[in-house]
Amino acid sequence: MALFTKEEALAYHEAPRRGKTEVIPAKPCNSQKDLSMAYSPGVAEACLAIKDNPETAALYTGRSNLVGVVTDGSAVLGLGNIGPLAGKPVMEGKGVLFKTFADIDVFDINLSVNSAEQIIEITKALEPTFGGINLEDIKAPECFHIEETLKKEMNIPVFHDDQHGTAVISGAGIINACEITGRNIEDLKVVVVGAGAAGIACSKFYVELGVKKENIFMFDSRGLIHQGREGLNKYKAEFAQDKNYGDLAECLKGAHCFLGLSVKDLLTKEMVKSMADSPIIFAMANPDPEIPYDDAKEAVPTCIMGTGRSDYPNQINNVSGFPYIFRGALDVGATEINEAMKVAAAKALAALAKEPVPAEICEMYDVESLEYGINYIIPKPLDPRILEWEVPAVAQAAMDTGVATTPIKDMEAYRESLRNRISASRERVSTFISSYDQVK
Repeated sequence: MALFTKEEALAYHEAPRRGKTEVIPAKPCNSQKDLSMAYSPGVAEACLAIKDNPETAALYTGRSNLVGVVTDGSAVLGLGNIGPLAGKPVMEGKGVLFKTFADIDVFDINLSVNSAEQIIEITKALEPTFGGINLEDIKAPECFHIEETLKKEMNIPVFHDDQHGTAVISGAGIINACEITGRNIEDLKVVVVGAGAAGIACSKFYVELGVKKENIFMFDSRGLIHQGREGLNKYKAEFAQDKNYGDLAECLKGAHCFLGLSVKDLLTKEMVKSMADSPIIFAMANPDPEIPYDDAKEAVPTCIMGTGRSDYPNQINNVSGFPYIFRGALDVGATEINEAMKVAAAKALAALAKEPVPAEICEMYDVESLEYGINYIIPKPLDPRILEWEVPAVAQAAMDTGVATTPIKDMEAYRESLRNRISASRERVSTFISSYDQVK
């Protein structure tokens, strides 16, 4: 059942202030002295300090806490190629999530461009403005080339959430699903349906976690990706099987894991029954999964089922990843978000799922309890403890791999500072929102 009507959704975006974000000053400008320090002539002192030592930009500007969400609107989740203007509400929404969950400021950059090279050149030119870049809703295979190039040519974190967000969260789920079912991740046979940005990134990440590449069977709209097919781009070719092993039903026989990033009603009960005992089924088609939750459970009650929906167990939601990954990266001045940082994020989420869940979190989801097992393999997206588990893990991985420019000396003190920071941020934001409500 829908939680809202079309009219309610449009009214939410329109009133009492149009859009979902606002830029506000963080310093007073109420007197002549304030004005002279905020702009001319006092601003010159900050400018000259940065000119002499560029690292001081982190002290005298908001750059180190500012992320650019960059899109061309060519692959908006569930909507397709709707363009940068129609995609802007999604990018503003991304900014709301960054701020709410990690106190990160965002400018959304919606680009009307004709090529991947234009996106690359424009984004590179924005480096003095931002502490990090979140690429969003850019179609494959261009998105791979764009991210690869920007990571090489920029000295700040660049992260395509459509690729890596789903990979990190589902990767955490696979870690725990293997433990629950007594499997070694090296032995998994994984069938992936959907060879776009998320499907390929998830597959790469699973290999990073230990899955053997030859055990990944990837399907696109033309069927199984294998070496006998013509016209494969290099990203799909990386996961090409040595020969054609048949259709989806055939390849699912004995498979331990199904990852769907495609369309609803693709998976049948019979296919689920043909998989290995207690199969892992991540059916991520939006808004309706590749197989209805009840159908999968009826076929194999012991299956570990995850979807993108909040009304079923094991919601695989990117909000459990990107705000916290960027928070950790920004706080240590990371020059990139590397594989070790993403693996650290997944392992932190997997570990948190094994911890006792406080009653207040259960109340958020209207359940009596949440206990580690087939119906709870990853933390709920609204679990506030994710902040203290995932962010320090990402920051530590950045330091361990040598990409941190401002290392954290006391991690326990850092955890406490995170709690205080998010609490203060949410209090500020709630005050602004309350003031809007008063003018309705």
